[in-house]
Amino acid sequence: MRGVSTQEAKQALRSAGLARRAALAEADCQLFSRAIQARALQLHCYLACRAVALYSATQNEVRTDGLLAHALQSGKKVFYPRVGEDASAGLFRVLAADDLRAGRYGILEPAGATRLAEAEFEALTIFVPGVAFDTLGNRLGRGQGWYDRLLERAGDRAAIVALAYEFQIVDAVPAGPGDRRVDYVITEMRVVDCGTASAQSSRMS
Repeated sequence: MRGVSTQEAKQALRSAGLARRAALAEADCQLFSRAIQARALQLHCYLACRAVALYSATQNEVRTDGLLAHALQSGKKVFYPRVGEDASAGLFRVLAADDLRAGRYGILEPAGATRLAEAEFEALTIFVPGVAFDTLGNRLGRGQGWYDRLLERAGDRAAIVALAYEFQIVDAVPAGPGDRRVDYVITEMRVVDCGTASAQSSRMS
């Protein structure tokens, strides 16, 4: 039997993950999202950051409305991605919840023109969605590559935090050499420090 390529493995995992997330009841989505955001609000990199990047949840992704309200009340700068004509995503500032408008894909995006300055990556915590994660921080996204390019641009300057349901954590996510790992995965049950998990895995190998 021929070997399965990384892309084929990703697509199989993505299809299964999207189907399971789509089957999540709305009441559970809201309940789990509240628990996940409550854990995120206690994370040291969020508490210490001066700016935060959030996302507009779609297709049963973990909600971020609680994080938005807290960040604005705390005086943090808040940014959301907006997809350009070239399918690249830039981060633009949001001053209030009603600054978000439906974008070209029906996802709420910032209406303003204030873009994240390059220097602001140093004080930024980026919250990202995804379809599947492993405890080493490997992430499987929607497939368009927006966040992959954004995280590549951020490099090691920003803290990357994934918000996910517990069932989205799998044994292993296929990853290539250019894939940026997340630093933490927060679920309704736990906070996974992926740097610690990666170090433990290295010692065991």
